[in-house]
Amino acid sequence: MKTILITGGAGFIGSHVVRLFVRKYPDYKIVNLDKLTYAGNLENLSDIEDLPNYQFEKIDIVDAEAVNSIFKKYNFDGVIHLAAESHVDRSIHNPLDFIMTNVVGTVNLLNAAKEAWKSNYEGKLFYHVSTDEVYGSLGVEGLFTETTPYDPRSPYSASKASSDHFVRAYENTYKLPIVLSNCSNNYGSFQFPEKLIPLFINNIKNDKALPVYGKGDYTRDWLFVEDHAAAIDVIYHKGKIGETYNIGGFNEWQNIDLIKLLCSIMDKKLDRPSGTSEKLISYVTDRPGHDKRYAIDATKLNKELGWKPTLQFEEGLEKTVDWYLQNERWLDQVTSGEYLNYYNKQYKHA
Repeated sequence: MKTILITGGAGFIGSHVVRLFVRKYPDYKIVNLDKLTYAGNLENLSDIEDLPNYQFEKIDIVDAEAVNSIFKKYNFDGVIHLAAESHVDRSIHNPLDFIMTNVVGTVNLLNAAKEAWKSNYEGKLFYHVSTDEVYGSLGVEGLFTETTPYDPRSPYSASKASSDHFVRAYENTYKLPIVLSNCSNNYGSFQFPEKLIPLFINNIKNDKALPVYGKGDYTRDWLFVEDHAAAIDVIYHKGKIGETYNIGGFNEWQNIDLIKLLCSIMDKKLDRPSGTSEKLISYVTDRPGHDKRYAIDATKLNKELGWKPTLQFEEGLEKTVDWYLQNERWLDQVTSGEYLNYYNKQYKHA
């Protein structure tokens, strides 16, 4: 039985990865490590929490002693590291939180893996999950490839770029077996509603303003979160040691076009006259250092490992809207903070 540590497994992307691995690999022991900050919600995993190959550990990766103790408790064969502070606006207001979690936390995990495996790396892997934002901003044309020079523009992307460099340094210096992936914007179920799509779904539902930065002409590549989880699965099992793989949806949208599509879908779902939700759009002062365009070239991942997205964006977005409208209790609990009580209810014996 392989034992795999997944950090940040109660978060948006992490919970989808945990669920996939727990269900797809019943002969694996999956240990979910999460601090349970505002974005970590154990209710995201209520459907698999009682399965015999799943275990949860509440730990802050900034705490090196706690991280080391977990590596001693379990004989990990691999690490899939997703735990991170990830919201750009928050990083602008408090960069230090991002440095501690994304940089120091990552180095704590690298040190623990290096010590636990003691250079006996056969069958071991440290998989670091990163973002396309480390590459900076694109003009009207071009795509980010795995060889694009790093040019982070926000405290968030700078912290992720730093963590990427430390992961590669540990391979070069200590020969730690690593693999990295850099992914574009994700959307789907269980995303904390500070991010654009769930925020706007919630605001439309409650007739609140839809704040759009600048003119809304910023362009992003969007990927359905379950497709990202599938890519992580493929890279973990088939990726080449030391390589980086870009994960993207080949699916670019300007923010304003995405928002208008979302408004149209919501009008239909809520039986409102066409154009009702668009009236909620409100243009606000732009974010400092706002990157103009991100676009990922995922050709390497497709050609070498056979992965490609499964959903067209319109289909995925409608599926996402349906999920949030059908899970109003989850959304209400998250927006009220009530979800934070779930850990105490579920693990009160711990």
